[in-house]
Amino acid sequence: MLSIKRFQPAAGSFAAASVLLAGLLGACGGPAPERPASAAAPPVAVSAAAQAPAATTQSEAPAKTQGWLKIYHGTAPTGANAVQLAVADNAAAGQHVTAAGRAVYRFDKDTARPPASNCAGDCVAKWPPVLAQRGQAIYVTGVDPQLVGFVERADGACQVTIAGWPVYFFAADTKPGDLLGQGVGRVWHAVTPIGGKVGVN
Repeated sequence: MLSIKRFQPAAGSFAAASVLLAGLLGACGGPAPERPASAAAPPVAVSAAAQAPAATTQSEAPAKTQGWLKIYHGTAPTGANAVQLAVADNAAAGQHVTAAGRAVYRFDKDTARPPASNCAGDCVAKWPPVLAQRGQAIYVTGVDPQLVGFVERADGACQVTIAGWPVYFFAADTKPGDLLGQGVGRVWHAVTPIGGKVGVN
């Protein structure tokens, strides 16, 4: 397992990231069929402060729409109510996806086709799901927006997926750059930008 110190986002990133860890009962409403941007409904306005960094590069229209969720290519505008996915790179682990500056992981006992999470109860305490709330958007850099979506969990929360795989934080990762969940139990792996497992060819 690795602990990698790569960058230091603003302290507010982790405060806002805690929003993603909160359970949402009945908030998801089920994933609707995915639509390309050309067939998407008009974008929903995004407001309220979240974990977006200071830069403000974005597409004018969503790159992808899944039900109520709009997924944009670029960096979320300052103050946007959004989940920011990005990619970190290091010599030891290679490229891996982050959310709000923290590494995200996938679970071998989950499925991608169809997307489904099999982490509940005590598992969720150690591996909080990366969540998107209704009214939020997802912005991605370094990841193909077409690979990003969500799945409804058993508790009604909307969990972010990459290439169909539900993604999670690791509770023991306490600061940006930590990658302590990599390889835990041989079933937890940091996520590559295409949804694969870091360190597995």
